[in-house]
Amino acid sequence: MEFFLLVGGAVALVLLWRRVDRLEAELRDLRAAAETLAVPQPQPQPQPQPDARPAATVRPPAMVVPRVARREPAPAVRTPAPESTLPESAGPEPTWPEATGPESAHKRFAFDFEELFGRQLPIWAGGITLAVAGFFLVRYAIDVGLLSPSVRVVMGLVFGLALIAGAEAAHHFRIRVADPRVPQALSGAGLAVLYASVFLAGTFYGLIGTGTAFVGLALVTAAAIGLSFRFGLPSAVLGLVGGFAAPALVGAEESNLPLLAFYLALVAGGLGQAARRQAGFAQGGGWSHGGWLGLAGIVGGLGWGLIMLIAQPSGPGDVVATGFYFVVLGALLPALALPDLRESRWLRLAAGGFASLQMAALLETSGYEPLSWGLYLLLGAAFAGLGWRNAGLREASAIAGGVGAWMLGFWYDPDPARFAMIAAAMALVFAGVPLVHLWRGQARGADVAALAAVPLAIFIAALWHFDALAGRGAWLFGAAGLMLAAMPALGACRIGPVAGWRGAVLQLSAVWTAYAAITRIAPTDSLAWIAGAAAAALAFGLPDRRWAARAALAVAFVWALWPLGWWLGAAAESLPGSPLLVGELPAARDAALYLLPGALAALVLGFREQGRRALAARMAAALPAIAAAHILFKQLFAIRDLAEFAALGLAERSAWEGLLLLAALILLRLPARWSPRPELAAALAGASLAHFAYYTGLIHNPLWSAQAVGPTPVANLLVVAYGTGAAAVVLLRRALILPDAAQRPFRVACDAALMLIISLFALSELRQAFAGSILTDPPVGQAEDLLRSLLGIVLAGGFLLWGARSGTRSWRIDSLVLMLVAVCKVFIYDTAGLEGLVRIASFLALGFSLIAIGWFYSRLLRVAPGAEGGGAAEGAAMPAPPPGPAAVPPGSSAAS
Repeated sequence: MEFFLLVGGAVALVLLWRRVDRLEAELRDLRAAAETLAVPQPQPQPQPQPDARPAATVRPPAMVVPRVARREPAPAVRTPAPESTLPESAGPEPTWPEATGPESAHKRFAFDFEELFGRQLPIWAGGITLAVAGFFLVRYAIDVGLLSPSVRVVMGLVFGLALIAGAEAAHHFRIRVADPRVPQALSGAGLAVLYASVFLAGTFYGLIGTGTAFVGLALVTAAAIGLSFRFGLPSAVLGLVGGFAAPALVGAEESNLPLLAFYLALVAGGLGQAARRQAGFAQGGGWSHGGWLGLAGIVGGLGWGLIMLIAQPSGPGDVVATGFYFVVLGALLPALALPDLRESRWLRLAAGGFASLQMAALLETSGYEPLSWGLYLLLGAAFAGLGWRNAGLREASAIAGGVGAWMLGFWYDPDPARFAMIAAAMALVFAGVPLVHLWRGQARGADVAALAAVPLAIFIAALWHFDALAGRGAWLFGAAGLMLAAMPALGACRIGPVAGWRGAVLQLSAVWTAYAAITRIAPTDSLAWIAGAAAAALAFGLPDRRWAARAALAVAFVWALWPLGWWLGAAAESLPGSPLLVGELPAARDAALYLLPGALAALVLGFREQGRRALAARMAAALPAIAAAHILFKQLFAIRDLAEFAALGLAERSAWEGLLLLAALILLRLPARWSPRPELAAALAGASLAHFAYYTGLIHNPLWSAQAVGPTPVANLLVVAYGTGAAAVVLLRRALILPDAAQRPFRVACDAALMLIISLFALSELRQAFAGSILTDPPVGQAEDLLRSLLGIVLAGGFLLWGARSGTRSWRIDSLVLMLVAVCKVFIYDTAGLEGLVRIASFLALGFSLIAIGWFYSRLLRVAPGAEGGGAAEGAAMPAPPPGPAAVPPGSSAAS
């Protein structure tokens, strides 16, 4: 199975390489020809017009690709092409004769079964088969015990050298061979056999020492690189792919992990060096002509790194070898073996991040020993050092810093002194170096991110482990945190106030790290006030660095989350009708310690901000401020059971709604420079009205809920409760600014709310005159019921009168609705229980009332002449009085 996978992968690799090689060759030739055409040719003397035409006929052959020029031996084609257009990377390839028959550039990319499976693949498959034959020859000798170990190894070395000698012979007689792939396949197979033989001698048999094995592997890798320049890139590909596959194909039972790590590092390094030389990175080369070999070496090496981690390195030598291997694969090779292109930035980031994760896994398996931490810091130092010249590695350094801080948090039961040393070293490597870049004006986004994240993450990990430190240890802990906070603070000072997201993240990190350090020193009860005071001080002291004040405000709001959530939960439980008792709320001390600091700090920031940000800050202050005020207010009445709620509930609700209304009125009356936008006043007035409508008007209305209103008629709590609701409607109508299209519907709704409040108040006062303080007892009598109908008629008349006087149609319409309800009640319900003269009197009174109201309505609201239809409009004016007799002509309808 391994054989077929290896063959398939090698075939795909060769095909892709040939395709990319041809594309870049044509692209380079076209660019060179275009540059040649762009250079103006010297003209020592003016030429006649007919003589200039042959020059135009000479230019097209310069655009011919060199491969096509080689296939056409006619001198007419070779002569006009300048020598500078030939690519330098062609190497010895022009000496090899091409296949017979001309073929165009389009035919090269066409699929030809006979070309692929008859001419191209057999040679490459033969080279791979020879390499695999060498591997299995050695393995067979091992299995059956034919020869001694030393003889087996020598046979493998001889076989590999013989294959390379055959490649050299094919290169020497290249005219007869007429195909450059023959020496390439032979050299690749010979290199793979040499890799396997040296690895077998040093790892499985122990015939040579570790140093000798290192030298042998290095020599084979150097030979692979050298042969790639003599025989072409495919030989290096085959040899180095075989080198990666050699440890798996040999199948040794016990491997030497340090030797394996060194061997794999050499293979990956050889790929990287071959990529640099073949693609010409120094001259701006890209991925083709072997530039992708470096990426292939990094990917293959990291894949072997996972296998090495699965083996769980245990001894110090294994840990050191594996750690150095990850440093090479994650930092050195991405810096040296990848071209300086845009996409290489993300490839370096991926390689560095993957190597950091593998190093973290090694740290975990080794038990967080100092040796493993040293290797991790070595990886970070490699990122930092190479990042001075290759800025693309700074993103990988930031990733490594974040992973390292995460591993600090996972460290099980660390020693405080050892933890402090490693944390300090990590801060210097992963945050100190970015701070130097920032100070020199050479920082990238990754440097700013690392400088902001690493100190905060390190201190959070320290808090996770050493939160219980007290006394002198706590003071030292806090001082260390302040030193960590100084790093992003210095960066924020250096970067300036106008720096976009960079200044924001540095200010956030500095404030949060410093606050976390202060928590180790200051008492717990004062921490929320410290955050709020810091927010206010930063808002006034550093007005240009607003994110610092916002960071402190966020901390103050975090302290407010717990009591605010408690308060919201208790308020939600009161929505179905359960009384909100004082014992179900946070204590007054909690409200003062945790809710008020955030609210006051947000108000301060609201005065320092401008526009929508100021409004957002004030809105954010509203919720914790209302919660704190409500909790403190509930302490005044201290209602603890249902009996106290029945006696004091209406008074408590009316007082709370009145306080909200008073706050809204104060906001509207403040001077313009101190007053916020009227939306906040409208929000408070709306909150007062909503509280009244839901709790007093619906859930705990005295008409159907046991709520004491006071024993005195008229002068009781009903006046306060319903008066507060009516005032909330009026103030909301004044404070809320709406578009023109919404003003009339909103005004109509406010008029309807006022009429409903007045009707409920009158009905409640009537009930209080018969029942006393508790309106639910005794039941409603016949006289009270008749008076309710009369009260409805009187209220309808009053609404009609007010609507006529103010010219408001909504009041007149609602008065008619109320009159209709009262008449229906009298005819359907009231008269059913009356008999005799009482029934006759009630009907007489109702009839005269209806006639009077109709006459009043028609008399006061008659449409004036010339204003037809005006009565249908909102706010229609009163019509003029009828003309006197002198102004009426005799015989007119008006005189009659």
